[in-house]
Amino acid sequence: MSNAELTISSKTYSAWSLRGWLLCHLAGLDVEEKPVPNDETNRAELLLLSPSVLVPRLVHEGASVWDTLAIAEYLNECHPEANMLPADRVARAHCRSVSGEIHSGFSNLRSALPMNLKTKHASFPIFSGAKPDIERIETIWKECLSAYGGPFLFGEKPTIADAMYAPVATRFITYAVELAPECQAYCHTIEAWEPMQQWKAAALAEPEEMEELDAEF
Repeated sequence: MSNAELTISSKTYSAWSLRGWLLCHLAGLDVEEKPVPNDETNRAELLLLSPSVLVPRLVHEGASVWDTLAIAEYLNECHPEANMLPADRVARAHCRSVSGEIHSGFSNLRSALPMNLKTKHASFPIFSGAKPDIERIETIWKECLSAYGGPFLFGEKPTIADAMYAPVATRFITYAVELAPECQAYCHTIEAWEPMQQWKAAALAEPEEMEELDAEF
């Protein structure tokens, strides 16, 4: 039995849960998943409008850690051998910065393009307020892929940054967002990443226990 427990919400809709789960995978930490109901109490989290609810939450060896960046730093501290951050000091600072940016910003993108792993649109009208968020994310991705060579944001192996941006990649795929070729390729890298394949398979098998999410456009 695992000595760690991760509280998560819907695998179909919850970007924050996906981030926490991917971070545990990066650390090589075996966790027992503890799902919470997909009800109105968790509606704000499911709509991805706030990272402050206590999902995901990692309980491990006496520690209770919520908030995805706190989980990331905790796991990096516990498992330095996992190389969740780049070895180079400057790259490590860059990784922390772009991870913090997606964690605390891009609210228009979150509301206009909520994560949904059970659907895919051939085209989708994008709220004008979300376009600067998309452009900024493209800039971040282009800079990282150019500086570190890809296919992940900081080189050949995934880092904390990839766990943080993975839900964004799924949004861009779901809503057929037009991207620069290198950013499109990065989305496909994330889509093909083995833990993402596991998560998506579980999402597709997840029962529909909630009403369709409303999104503000």
